[in-house]
Amino acid sequence: MIAEVIVDIALSETDKIFDYALTDELDVGRRVLVPFGNKQIEGFIIGLKDSTDYPDKIKNVIAPLDDFTAVTPEMIALMREFSESRHLRYIDMLRLCLPAGLRGGQIKPATAEYARLTGDADTFLDTISLRAKQQRAAVSYLKEHGEVRKPELTKAFGNSAVNALIDCGYIEISTVERRRTPKSADTKNLSRPTLNADQQHAVDEIISGKGTFLLHGVTGSGKTEVYMHCIEEMLSRGKSAIMLVPEISLTPQVFSLFRNRFGDRVAILHSGLSQGERFDEWRRLRNGEACVAVGARSAIFAPVENVGVIIIDEEHDGSYVSEGNPRYDTVDVAEFRAKYNDCPVILGSATPSIGSYYKAEQGEYKLLELPKRINNLLLPEMEIVNMSAELRLGNRDVFSAALKDALKNTVEKGEQAIIFLNRRGYASFIMCKDCGYIPKCRDCDISLTYHREDNQLKCHYCGRRYEMIERCPVCGSTNIRQGRIGTERVVAEVKKLLPEARILRMDNDTTNEKGAHQRILNEFSEGKADVLVGTQMIAKGHDFQNVTLVGILDADFSLYLSDYRSNERTFQLITQVAGRAGRAGKSGKVIIQTYTPRHYVFRYAAAYDYKNFYLKEKNTREVTKFPPFTNIVRILVTSLSDKKAMDTARGINDRIKDVIAKYKDDFVYYKGAKAPITRIQNKYRYQLLMRVKPVRYEEIKREIFKITDCYKGKALWVFTELDPQTLI
Repeated sequence: MIAEVIVDIALSETDKIFDYALTDELDVGRRVLVPFGNKQIEGFIIGLKDSTDYPDKIKNVIAPLDDFTAVTPEMIALMREFSESRHLRYIDMLRLCLPAGLRGGQIKPATAEYARLTGDADTFLDTISLRAKQQRAAVSYLKEHGEVRKPELTKAFGNSAVNALIDCGYIEISTVERRRTPKSADTKNLSRPTLNADQQHAVDEIISGKGTFLLHGVTGSGKTEVYMHCIEEMLSRGKSAIMLVPEISLTPQVFSLFRNRFGDRVAILHSGLSQGERFDEWRRLRNGEACVAVGARSAIFAPVENVGVIIIDEEHDGSYVSEGNPRYDTVDVAEFRAKYNDCPVILGSATPSIGSYYKAEQGEYKLLELPKRINNLLLPEMEIVNMSAELRLGNRDVFSAALKDALKNTVEKGEQAIIFLNRRGYASFIMCKDCGYIPKCRDCDISLTYHREDNQLKCHYCGRRYEMIERCPVCGSTNIRQGRIGTERVVAEVKKLLPEARILRMDNDTTNEKGAHQRILNEFSEGKADVLVGTQMIAKGHDFQNVTLVGILDADFSLYLSDYRSNERTFQLITQVAGRAGRAGKSGKVIIQTYTPRHYVFRYAAAYDYKNFYLKEKNTREVTKFPPFTNIVRILVTSLSDKKAMDTARGINDRIKDVIAKYKDDFVYYKGAKAPITRIQNKYRYQLLMRVKPVRYEEIKREIFKITDCYKGKALWVFTELDPQTLI
């Protein structure tokens, strides 16, 4: 028998199928050790056949690496499909299906040794010398406690005493696999709410249907309960389920909810786990011990079989699109798996992406709506504050007069507030007021952010740190000003306004330690803080019962990013953050601070009018020929050499022009230039950007892949990005 093997080397030159002879019977999907050149390499069996075209050169598979099949047939089919449609390497897709610790044997199952008596304790005591006090004490201890962990026994009575009892045959040691379980919140029994008519209708449609459902429900409308009812139904049919959330910070809360409902059948997968925890949770899913996978983007590759439903909560969130290698869209993977398993996909959001709502409008998705909050609770009142008017009145503070008053009243009443600003650090940049010098990262073409707690300047792209300057290195001036405020500065301003208030901050700087997300959320949920200041990680999904005020600072900041989705993303963020207020019967208020209060995004957001916002945004994109009416393709060229990157981009550009000539009616836009950020991590960046009509998009895409495949070299990277989330 011949095995078709993909070797575990992340190079395009070796990313092909190699034939090896099998001396033992092994299944497709097994990890194996194979000879490759003068080395032994890990690989994956992706197929079996009776013969090979290279019988004289064939080598034998050395050995299987595991006692189980690591990759399911479904994941191999997914690998083949995405290699073709997204031009991804086989090995990159296969690696997504496994916990990182499994490869290379970095992580093994954790075990614990237990000691127990092999017979009657009193009989043993009759034969043990009275002078062997520790041995006698150990036997008495085991008589009382039964089986105990060996380290506990040796710590109490000493290695020599325990080993002597083992040698005599009085104690036997058994090795038991110990599961590394991620921490979750309290798993007390929660009341099981009764579905309202809208929720029940949504559940009925989903469990009896197939394809993709767009569940559009306002914040607090009970989408999570719809998800759980659908999962419950699929589990009763003997099927499994996948539940995705966009942020790691959301996962512990969702995990706890699902553990309360489904117990140990739930496993959690996300990058915040230790390697050991992730390995053990993956194995529980793989061997069927758990059948509900909960996690962030990577959990879409969970090794569950016979999938009954796949749920993507906050489907609009950009984190569901992988911007690193391999580049994939989680929704595409979900829809492939749903088709493979003949099951529904649920895309849930209070603010669906324009693309998803357009597909629902066109009939490609089925639209289900939850237009009201649970128990008909009112959505929080929104107030838009004109910060230009505040300046004219002499208020140069971070907070408007309205937000100051609301914060004071909220804390005085014993209620909680959330302050949202989607920018971390203390100041977004610093600048010499005399000569205009702005410190930049030496490896990235980006200004440095000031972090006051560390008194350092940090690059938010490569993580490099620099000492804070007190004097301009160009002109020597000490007249240094700070740029736009960040969350760190907001905390300082809240402390000045409310000295007695307890404040928590949640951003990338405060959540880089394991368990930090859950600790901060638990403390706030338990009322140990009055104010939570944070970035977009606090905007989605959290259910804080005592939050009655949300303040949104610099609400118009994201409107002016050079991205066609800037209006959409601003609307989504405002609506999502606003939804954290007034969720437990208490009236909520949202104060939006902006310098452009008449912008239609704020008008529609304040009225919770998604549909009219969608219609206006759809019309704009139809006129300007942006997605969903076209597809964006970006070829990104990066190199440590500016000249090499530029020459490569020019070479690709010349060949792309031939494609444009061939499909001239299908190209709406094309331009080649330096990337907006010209250097990141000391790599120079050039891009070729195009918008293509959908009719012959697949043909054009294949032509582009053929061109970019020709450009490989040392210290040169060429990526083809399909509908990228960012164009920086």
